[in-house]
Amino acid sequence: MTPDDLKRQAAARALDWVRPGMRLGLGTGSTARHFVELLGERVRAGLDVIGVPTSETTQADAERFGVPVTTLDDEPRLQVTVDGADEIGPGLSLIKGGGGALLREKIVAAASDHMIVIADESKLLPALGAFPLPIEVVPFGLMATRNAIAAALESLALPPELKLRTGSAGLAFVTDGGHFILDAALGRIPDPKSLAGKLAAIPGVVEHGLFLGLARTAIVAGAAGVRVIEQS
Repeated sequence: MTPDDLKRQAAARALDWVRPGMRLGLGTGSTARHFVELLGERVRAGLDVIGVPTSETTQADAERFGVPVTTLDDEPRLQVTVDGADEIGPGLSLIKGGGGALLREKIVAAASDHMIVIADESKLLPALGAFPLPIEVVPFGLMATRNAIAAALESLALPPELKLRTGSAGLAFVTDGGHFILDAALGRIPDPKSLAGKLAAIPGVVEHGLFLGLARTAIVAGAAGVRVIEQS
C-alpha cells in the first residue's frame, strides 16, 4: 500500500465526523485534497455542507469536486476542520506549513470547534522538529526579521539555520497572503511552547508552523489499519 493510499484511508475515516448542515474548514495539501475529493462525492449524493478553504489551491479543488464554499467573513464559526500535517508530535502538537498555507490554516483551525488532522503513520513522531519549521514573514525588513528569528533560536539552544523558501525559477515563494517563508532546520524541538512564544513576539513574523493545542483528533493510517487518537 502506497503512502497516498494511506492518506486516502485517513481522509475517508474523517468523513465519519461530518454531519448534514455543517460548516467545515478544508485544509491544504495532498492528504487534505483526498478529503475534499471524497467530501465532493458525498455532496453530489445529497450531503448538505459548506466549506471554508484554507488556500486558493483548496478553493479550486473544492469547486472542481463540487463542494460549496464560503469565507470566514460569512461563516465566522466552523464545526469541524479537517487538515493534514507535516508532523504530529506529543499531545497532538503539529508542524504544518509545508504547502505554504500555514497562516490561513491556523486561522481556520482556531475558528473551529473541532480540528481533525489526517495523515499516514510516517507523520507520527515522538518529538517535533525533523521536518523544517515554516515561519511566515513579511518581505519588508526580511534580513532584520531573519536575524531576530536566528537570535530567538539561539536563545533556546536551537540551530539558527534559516532558508528562504523558493518557488519557480528560483524566486522567493510567495504565500496567498503575499508573504515569504523561512524554513528552520531544527532537528528536534524540546520546548515547542517556548519557541512559539518567542517567534510570535517578533514583529516581522506573521505566523509559524507550530500548531499547539488546536488539534483534538488525529486519524493515522498505517500498515495495520487506521487508528484514531483523541486529545482530551
